Amino acid sequence: MKLRIFMVFAAILVAQYGFPQQKIDIALQKMLQQPDYRNAVVGIHVRELSSGETLYNYNSDKRMIPASTMKLITTATALEILGANYRFLTKVGYSGEIKKKILKGNIEIVGGGDPALGSEYFQNDYFNPHFLDVWAEKLKASGISKVDGDLVLDGSFYDTEKIPPTWIWEDMGNYYGAGPSALTVFDNLFRITFSSPPKAGEQTTIISLTPEIEGLEIRNEVLSSDENSDQAYVFGSPLDKSRVIKGTIPKNRKAFSIKASEQHPEELLANAVLHHFAKYGIFIKGKVIFEKVDEKKFQTVYIQESPSLSDIIKVLNYESVNLFAEHLVKQIAAEKLGEGSRAKGIEIIKDFWSTKGIDADAFFMEDGSGLSHFNAVTPEQFTDILDFMFSKSANKDVFVASLPLAGSGTLTRFGVKLFPGNVLHAKSGSMTRVRCYSGYLRLDSGRNVAFSIMVNQFGGSHSRLIAEIQQLLSTIKTSSI
Repeated sequence: MKLRIFMVFAAILVAQYGFPQQKIDIALQKMLQQPDYRNAVVGIHVRELSSGETLYNYNSDKRMIPASTMKLITTATALEILGANYRFLTKVGYSGEIKKKILKGNIEIVGGGDPALGSEYFQNDYFNPHFLDVWAEKLKASGISKVDGDLVLDGSFYDTEKIPPTWIWEDMGNYYGAGPSALTVFDNLFRITFSSPPKAGEQTTIISLTPEIEGLEIRNEVLSSDENSDQAYVFGSPLDKSRVIKGTIPKNRKAFSIKASEQHPEELLANAVLHHFAKYGIFIKGKVIFEKVDEKKFQTVYIQESPSLSDIIKVLNYESVNLFAEHLVKQIAAEKLGEGSRAKGIEIIKDFWSTKGIDADAFFMEDGSGLSHFNAVTPEQFTDILDFMFSKSANKDVFVASLPLAGSGTLTRFGVKLFPGNVLHAKSGSMTRVRCYSGYLRLDSGRNVAFSIMVNQFGGSHSRLIAEIQQLLSTIKTSSI
């Protein structure tokens, strides 16, 4: 009799817990049996947030390339260390004396690492009115009409490393390969506009560069194509101004623009400053100089504040902006140690998570954005950090709100019908043969979970894998685990 009761009870447990997990296993194995994924590396971890219990696990302790899901670690740490209301500061001022509206000295701009200065993502913050017009008006109001000296730009808040050393040649010249600077401006990019002939396979022509970049040399090898998308790539070192553009753009276009990274944004800022100041009658007689200013002689006229860190992080995670993420790594080091260093910033980030009980030595971090192929994180480490931000952080609401919902941001191809409302908050990550998703999911059972699904070294298209992962997430959502 007792044995029979035990068997019934065991059957109930299997029905409650075994079948839902079996349902996920079946869905996963069905996916893995396909030729494109048969030899792929796949890892999954699902953790209930209220209890910390692991609800599903598949290779969750295996390190994998995270791509842009690395931004979850960077943004979570920045919120914890810098705070949601943190603002980057750019100081505008001068050294010397003002006599009869002539400054006998230098106009000086001290960069504070603002990643959003003049960004197209923050039009209302910098262009209503234009931030450079505001700077000119403030200097004019201080009594300066003419400068008998130089324009000095101080970018010493960050070190001199232009981009992380493990980024690949194919990435660094394109818009998503822009590196951080204490004097970042206009998203550290410029636009190249082409015209293309009516037939495919023919040479295109560059008709404009915006803004103009002094000394830039471009070799154009871009051809026209029947494909109606941008397939052009910019190649070039951050240490020089030679660029080669390869690939294709659509045929029969009078004007087709692509974006490229500018690894010398301080020069863009200097040229823009000279142009705007001249409109206000502020003419600078001397040269443009890039050096550290003497703080004892510097007189502040105006401090440009960035949007709040919470606003920047929302754009960063929704649009997956690599530049913003790299800034956060250096800014953490700059605030803690006085100099913005990627290597030092990563040390601080890993030390922070170690103090929270997470084995940070077990993941490899080479940058803040995930563009490096040398990064490696396990699915379980992602859910550890996601769990901390949801269950223990005062920044929970800001962090969760920074992650795209289905149908928005980088989750535009996820169906709103499958994941309505606030059911899914997640960050995607992709690069060649890598596709990952980590975030939060509310199950049909009412449980809130943190999840990480990572796929490395797969074959086939990203579009097809996105559909497979979406279906797998839907299975997890409805499985009642």
